[in-house]
Amino acid sequence: MVKKIFAQTYLWLLLLLLYSPIVIIIVYSFTESKVLGNWTGFSLGLYKSLFVNTENHSLIKALINTVTIALFASTVSTVLGSLAAIGLYDMKSRWRKIISMINSIPILNGDIIIGISLFLLFVSLGITQGYITVVLAHITFCTPYVVLCVLPRLKQMNQNTYEAALDLGATPLQALWKVIIPEIRPGMISGFILSLTLSIDDFAVTVFTIGNQGLETLSTYIYADARKGGLTPELRPLTTIIFLMVLVLLVIINFRIKSVKKKD
Repeated sequence: MVKKIFAQTYLWLLLLLLYSPIVIIIVYSFTESKVLGNWTGFSLGLYKSLFVNTENHSLIKALINTVTIALFASTVSTVLGSLAAIGLYDMKSRWRKIISMINSIPILNGDIIIGISLFLLFVSLGITQGYITVVLAHITFCTPYVVLCVLPRLKQMNQNTYEAALDLGATPLQALWKVIIPEIRPGMISGFILSLTLSIDDFAVTVFTIGNQGLETLSTYIYADARKGGLTPELRPLTTIIFLMVLVLLVIINFRIKSVKKKD
């Protein structure tokens, strides 16, 4: 009984520490005070200013860059990671272990190491850094996570189903599309969502590959804004909107998973 109470207390304390800063940001997004912690009355002024005020054009542009880069990188990473996982699954045990270990290196490495390595690679190849290099960098560190998400689904799949499709006259491409892809789709969706989150959240890799062409993402914008001595007040409503969108997405996914399990 004592252990149960202690465990629940620890859990609630951990959740409080994790989410109380977000709650504070959400609360103070509904006041026009420029200083966080100074409540000047309920107002939607910051939300209006975020989308109407031309001074926040660079912030909205950084948000658009962040979302488009994340979508491009996540989509390509999901395709490449899924194909890599299928190829890895079909390898012999010895080679599978070696390639799996190589796949884990970018995950275990610090982001700053990946960022510096890609920066040196792009410089040595004479590639101008900008939007394309950031997308390529994000694909590089997101793909290994997709591989890890898809591999367990492949291990759960009945291998005889794929072979039966081939015996019934399906081409390897048709068997891949109609047998393997439906089986690994939950892993692909998980990998896509994880890649999307990692890409939006990334700073270290982005700052080394973004170049000096004036491109900004949300993370680099916030970093530059913080170095000026404070954060733009409109970041509070933007943070609130992003948090609520992610929360709604998670609720929809959980309901979908529950409905699929009930049907099964």
